Amino acid sequence: MPRPLGELEDAVMTRVWKWNRPVTVREVLEDLQKERSIAYTTVMTVLDNLHQKGWVRRESEGRAYRYEAVSTRAAYAAALMNEAWSRSDNAAAALVAFFGMMSEEQRQALQDAMRIVQLPQTTDGDSGSTGSVEDENPASRDEPGGR
Repeated sequence: MPRPLGELEDAVMTRVWKWNRPVTVREVLEDLQKERSIAYTTVMTVLDNLHQKGWVRRESEGRAYRYEAVSTRAAYAAALMNEAWSRSDNAAAALVAFFGMMSEEQRQALQDAMRIVQLPQTTDGDSGSTGSVEDENPASRDEPGGR
């Protein structure tokens, strides 16, 4: 199960997820410098650490690397929620408390997600729909690349 990212790791991963393409240390550095003073070697070390932890893959490009996310931010958030929930000694109570913290918008998103998960899977071809999550997932339209 994933450990939560540290503040700087999260700031770096936010860019990698947002850009949704292989990125260089220089690109991340220049974007981070709009918000804070930070050294090239610090960003390089963070990306190397994220690679060692399995959050990004990298490919050599000349004397540098291009880094790309291994999974989506949504998958990361889901894994964190699952990890937190699995640590509870009373799963139902943990869910009730969590739902009580949600905004109306978050509750609507939960209802949408539950509807998607409960869709019947049809494969007979007569209905004209596969019933897949990507067909019905409203969040998939918001992410780059349609996913």
